[in-house]
Amino acid sequence: MRPRVEWMNQTDNRILEILDESDLILSPAVTAINLDYSRNWVSRRMSKLQKAGLIEKVNGSYYRITDRGRAYLTGELDAEELEE
Repeated sequence: MRPRVEWMNQTDNRILEILDESDLILSPAVTAINLDYSRNWVSRRMSKLQKAGLIEKVNGSYYRITDRGRAYLTGELDAEELEE
C-alpha cells in the first residue's frame, strides 16, 4: 500500500505509474497526452515529483522514475520522507 502524502494527488500517482510501467524517459507533453491531462498541469506535477526525488530530469525536459519513486509505488517509502 502506498503512503498517504498530503501534497500528492491522483495525477502524481498516474505519472509515476506510466514512468514505471513503460520504463521510458518521457517529456511532460508525451506524458500529458497519454494520461489525458494538460501539458502545463503535468509539467507542474513533474516538477514537484522531481523536488521530492521520485523522478529525475534527463536531457533537459525529459524525466524518468527513480528508485525512490519505485519504492513509493511499492509502499516501501514512509510518508514522512515525502512531506515537504
